Amino acid sequence: MTDLIERATGQTAEAKGSGLPSAAPGELLPYVAPLTVPPVLRPASGDVLRETEIALRPTWVRLHPQLPPTLMWGYNGSVPGPTIEVRRGERVRIAWTNRIPRGSEFPVTAVEVPLTPGAPLPSTVPGRQDVKANADVAALPAWLVTHVHGAQTGGGNDGWTDNAVGYGDAQLSEYPNDHQAVHWWYHDHAMNITRWNVFAGLYGTYLVRDDEEDALRLPSGEREIPLLIADRNLDTDEDGRLNGRLLHKTTIVQAENPETHKPVSIPFTGPYTTVNGRIWPYADVDAAWYRFRLVNASNARIYDLVLIDEDGNPVPGVLHQIGSDGGLLPRPVPVDFDEALPTLTAAPAERFDLLIDFRGLAGKRLRLVNKGAGQAPGVPDPANDVPFPDVLEFRIREVCGPDAADTFELPEVLSGSFRRLTHDVEHGHRLVVLTPPATKGGGGHPEMWEMILVEDASTVQIPTEGIIQLTGADGTTKTYRRTARTFNDGLGFTIAEGSYEQWSFLNLAPIVHPMHIHLADFQLLGRDPYDVSGFDPAIGGTRTPIAYKPDVQIPLAPNELGHKDVFRVPGGQALRVMGRFDGAYGRFMYHCHLLEHEDMGMMRPFVVAPAEALKFDHAAGHGGHEGHSG
Repeated sequence: MTDLIERATGQTAEAKGSGLPSAAPGELLPYVAPLTVPPVLRPASGDVLRETEIALRPTWVRLHPQLPPTLMWGYNGSVPGPTIEVRRGERVRIAWTNRIPRGSEFPVTAVEVPLTPGAPLPSTVPGRQDVKANADVAALPAWLVTHVHGAQTGGGNDGWTDNAVGYGDAQLSEYPNDHQAVHWWYHDHAMNITRWNVFAGLYGTYLVRDDEEDALRLPSGEREIPLLIADRNLDTDEDGRLNGRLLHKTTIVQAENPETHKPVSIPFTGPYTTVNGRIWPYADVDAAWYRFRLVNASNARIYDLVLIDEDGNPVPGVLHQIGSDGGLLPRPVPVDFDEALPTLTAAPAERFDLLIDFRGLAGKRLRLVNKGAGQAPGVPDPANDVPFPDVLEFRIREVCGPDAADTFELPEVLSGSFRRLTHDVEHGHRLVVLTPPATKGGGGHPEMWEMILVEDASTVQIPTEGIIQLTGADGTTKTYRRTARTFNDGLGFTIAEGSYEQWSFLNLAPIVHPMHIHLADFQLLGRDPYDVSGFDPAIGGTRTPIAYKPDVQIPLAPNELGHKDVFRVPGGQALRVMGRFDGAYGRFMYHCHLLEHEDMGMMRPFVVAPAEALKFDHAAGHGGHEGHSG
C-alpha cells in the first residue's frame, strides 16, 4: 500500500533525497524513482452541467532524484495536470484560471546553437555551451490558453490561439463530451509561444467514458495508468553539473536567412525522456493485465518505442493496442515488433490505448525504450538523435491476495459501433501541400499551402511561384494554385456542419509532419507515393509535374485504421484522410503538431457553419475543392 500512496502523490524516499550524488550531464541514473500518477479530477455535479476551476500555477518539480527541484508551470500545480475524467454526455464547464503572478520568472531558458559538422545535434547535449540565453523568451509573461485536443466543442471553447489570458483572468470553456469513449489531452495553445508554454509543463490527460467501453471490463483503477511522454533538456551550472533548469535548446541550420535576416533552427528534441513529469522512472506492477493511456506530449520528438526484456530482446505477444486518438479500434492490434509494426511509432500528440499482459512475467523487468535508427533497441544511438534510449522500466511482482487474481480476457472485437468510411459517402476535397524549408518566401521554415484547382491550365505560366502540377494515379495531370500559406492569410476553408470531407496532405520535403485538424475525427484512407523532384524550392513551384509512383505500395499500418486526429505525413507521400465536421460551429485551426513548426506559421484557420447559412455566403470557398485523387 505504501508504494501506491507514494506513486499517487509523487513523494518517495528517493524523490526526497536518498544520498544519490548530483549529476553531470551523462551521469543521471535510469530507473531510480517510481512513476508518479497524476491526480484524477471529476468535475462537480450540477443541475445541468458540471463545473470546475483549474488553476494554472508555478510549481517546483523533482524531475529526478539526482536533480534539484525544477521550476515549472502546472495545471492545479501538477505536472502533468490532473487527469480529467467524465462520462459521455456530461457537459462540463471549466474555468482555466491564470494564477501565475505578473512578473513571475519564465521557467524555460531558450538558446539556439550552431550545428557542428560531425558532432551530435546540440539540442541533445545538456547545457547552453556558453551561448547567451534568449532575453525575449526570459521576458515572456504567463499568457496562456488551453486547448482540449480532440474535443468536439464550439469554436469559442476550443482554445483559439489568440484568445490567451493573463494573470487573474479565466478562459471559460464548455465541453459537451458527446463522444464515444476516448482519450483526449489538453495543453497550452498560445499564439507564437506554444512551444515554450507546453515545455514549461502545461499538458494533461482528458478521458471520456461510455457504456460500450464499460462492457469490455478493461483493466481499471490502479491497473489503468496514463503515460505522458515528453523529452526535455536541462541547463548546467558553472561546474558543468545539471542544475535542473529547463533548457529549450535548438539547432541552427542556417545562420541567416536572406529573406528574414534571422537564423533558421530545427524543432527541439532533447536527451532526457520524462514520463508523467519524471526522467526515466520505474513502475511496480502486478503479474496481471494493465491498461496504459499513452500520449506523446513532446514538442517535436517522434518516438519509436520497443518493449524489451533484461537481455535487450523485444518481447512479443504481450503488448496490444486497443485504441488510438479518437477511441477504440475495431479490433485489438498485437504489437509484436515484426514487419507490420516493427516499433510503436508515436508522433507528438498521438495517443495510444495499450494493454500489456504481465501475467507470465512475475519477477521480471521489462523496459520501454526509444529505438534509434542505427542501433538495436535499448542501445544508445547519438548519431540518430537518441543519446539515451531509456523511457520506463516495468518491475513485475506477484499478484497479491485472493481478490487480486486477473480474470480479464482480451476480446476479439472491441467496438461494435465502429464504421469504416468509404468514398461512397458524399464528400468534398481539400489539398494541402507541405513545402520544403528552403522554399521561396518561406523564411527558411516549411509552410502549409492551401491549393485550389485551376480549371484551365493554359491561363497560368509554368513554372511560377505558387503553382503546382500533379500527375495522379490515373495519369491525368492537374494544375493547382496556392491560395494561402500563412496563418493570417485570408480564410480559405469554410465547411458545412455535418458534411464529410477528404483532406489530402502532400509532403514535398523529407520531414515527417504530424498533422492535426481540430474538431473532427478522421480515418486514414491511403498513403500515395509521389516523385516530388519536380518541385523547385528556388522558384516555389513545379518545373515538371509531381508524379504518382505506381510501382510503390505504402500500406496503412494496422493501428492506423481507427479514428484519428493526428496523422504522420512522411516526405514524398500524399496522405488521404476523411472525416465529418459535426457537432459544433465556429472558427477552428489545423496545423503541424511539431510545436516549433506550429509557432513558426504551419497553422491555418477554417470555419464550420450551418449548411443553411452558407447558402447566403458572400465569398467562395465553402464548397469542396477537387483533390488529386478520389
